[in-house]
Amino acid sequence: MQQLIPSDRRQLLDLARATVEATARRDPKPALDPAALTPELLAPAAAFVTLHEGGQLRGCIGMMRYDVPLWINVRDSAVAAARDDPRFEPVAPFELPGIEIEISVLEPPVPLPDPALFEAGRHGIVVERGDCRALLLPQVAPEMGWGGPEMLEAVCRKAGLRPDAWRDRATRLSVFESVCFRGEEG
Repeated sequence: MQQLIPSDRRQLLDLARATVEATARRDPKPALDPAALTPELLAPAAAFVTLHEGGQLRGCIGMMRYDVPLWINVRDSAVAAARDDPRFEPVAPFELPGIEIEISVLEPPVPLPDPALFEAGRHGIVVERGDCRALLLPQVAPEMGWGGPEMLEAVCRKAGLRPDAWRDRATRLSVFESVCFRGEEG
């Protein structure tokens, strides 16, 4: 699991906030000087940015790019969470003071040979079947009060599959772990 020191986490949270603000105001994406970044922020890693407003989900999108530096994936995920989540309208400037930001840094997914090995709350889950694909982050299970079967059913529904599609051998399941951290409001 990739470990990030507190100053790296703060730098990523500051970048995500500046990016969400720039996106809401239709300004250019902020840039960082790679020479000023730690090796951990320059290392390739997938990332998701989750936005909450008043305790409610406001956007969540990630970049499953394991060949792109972490800081770029966080910046691009912040743009997408603020503007492109199809469940929500784009974040408006008046909402910015109430937006809370959460970043998840993901380990690469590994195949799950047996659904009984899935650990809700520890593992995130990716389901794939044909053109259908979806992902749920590890923190979703405890936030929703779900155990393993409920989490597996939810990711199948999110992918547009039957809730029990996870039981079918033609459905591919992968798990991953992540490091998750939040920023303060405003």
